[in-house]
This record gives sequence, structure tokens and C-alpha cells, in this order.
Amino acid sequence: MTSTADAGQTGFTLDRFAQHPFYLEVNKRLVALTQLAKGQRVVDLGAGTGAVTKLIAQAVANDGAEVIAVEPSETAIEVAQRNLEEFRGAVVRFIEGGAEMLTQLVKKPVDAVFFCNAIHLVPEKDHVLHEIQQTLREDGTFSFNTSFYMGAEPPEAEQFYRKWMIKSLRVLKKEYGLSPDKTRAEARHRLTEDEYVALLLSNGFKVRDKEVVKVQMPLSGFEAISQYSLWIEGVLPGVPLEAGAHALTEGARLAFEELGITESPRNWLLVVASRA
Repeated sequence: MTSTADAGQTGFTLDRFAQHPFYLEVNKRLVALTQLAKGQRVVDLGAGTGAVTKLIAQAVANDGAEVIAVEPSETAIEVAQRNLEEFRGAVVRFIEGGAEMLTQLVKKPVDAVFFCNAIHLVPEKDHVLHEIQQTLREDGTFSFNTSFYMGAEPPEAEQFYRKWMIKSLRVLKKEYGLSPDKTRAEARHRLTEDEYVALLLSNGFKVRDKEVVKVQMPLSGFEAISQYSLWIEGVLPGVPLEAGAHALTEGARLAFEELGITESPRNWLLVVASRA
């Protein structure tokens, strides 16, 4: 089982989760759907620790190819730089900053923008989509995926998610005497597929491709996401990261054990859009 001590060494980034085969496969699928061309200039928005950045760089690798990894976390950028330091074939630049200021960070138009596993975290989605639209060339593409939308938990997985949260809260209370701070819980509204499509259409995009991919996640995947700061803060607001990581990790293990399962499904929404 992943320990919280290990989590601290990676700064509670998404790095451990991003190394899982299922994560890489769902992002490979999005890159394939986008149909990038060699030598293109692409932005990886919310690049995290560079897992998708590398997939994009491999897809466009050629003379003149450039991948601009934009990420607000300095810690994540440091990990991404280490992960890609041996890569050759495309120029990879790292810029510290958020999606809401993309036009200030990337001045020249790009062929494509990716926003993987992060669009659900953005409160002002209209503003960010405008920033992306302004950064793209006229025929540019915007690709994103998310496993945090209405429909991400298949009906057959509802029992697991319910038990996971209940058991995590019990561990948190028993071992730390803590409970989430409900007053600090941001009501982060999860959109449906149709709402994401409507959002794109209203911001100057047309949907080119859309898929839902069901991923079977093993216990190690849930342990890994339990070590990620934004997940911890989202489901256990106000709880210190170390305590939250331990409670969620232990809660996932206990839920798997009680249900007698070795994996649980989760849906990923994949969308490729172009400027209308």
C-alpha cells in the first residue's frame, strides 16, 4: 500500500497516478483522436508532471515542433522537467501559470491546446475557453478529457464510491479526530456531457469527436489518486494533506476488502473540438 510518507516526497502531485497504464492509455486515446501533425506547435494546459506532455511531444516530434507545458504548480513543473529531461525530437518549454491567463503566457497562435484531467477544476470555464480560443489558430483544435463529470461513476460502481467515502471519514475521525470543513467545501458543479458540449458551442467551438471510455481502476489507482492534493482538498476540504491522504488510502483499501473486488470502473469523457 502506498504510504503518506511516499506522497510527501512527491509533493502530493498527480505523478504516481499518472504512471498507471490506464491513465496513459486514456490520454493516448485523446492524443490519437486529435490527429496531430509532425512539427506542430501545441500547448499542454495544466500539464502537471508531464505524462501527457510527453505523449504530445512524441506525436509532433519533428523539426520545428514545440510543446508548451503550462502548469500553475512549481513542484509539478520540477517533476515534469525531470521526467522529460531525456526527451529529444521537439522543443519542450515549461511555463508556470494558470489557464485563466493563457493569452498572457502564450503570445503566438498554436495549432492545438490540450487540457487533460483538469477542466473540471476551473470555476470560470467560459473565461478559460475564451482564452484557449484566442490562443488557437483559425483551424486549431482544443482537446480535453475528464473523469470528474456527471456520469463518471458508472451505476455498478456507486456502492464502492459510497463505501470509500464513509470508511475514509471514519478513519479520519478515529485516527486524527478530524472531519472535513463543510463551510470551506466549494460546491464544484460537475457538468454533464451535454453541458460540456453546450459550453463549447457558446464559446466559438464545434465538437469534432466525443467518446466515453470506461476504465477499470485497480486498488493501486485509487491509492494513488488519494495522494493527490487537489483530490484530497476536493473530497476532504480543510483536512491537512497528510491526514487526508492516509484516510482516503485506507478507506479505499477497506472498501475493496469489504466488497471483495480487485478493480472498480470509472468513465472518462474525451472531447476534441475545433474553432467554429
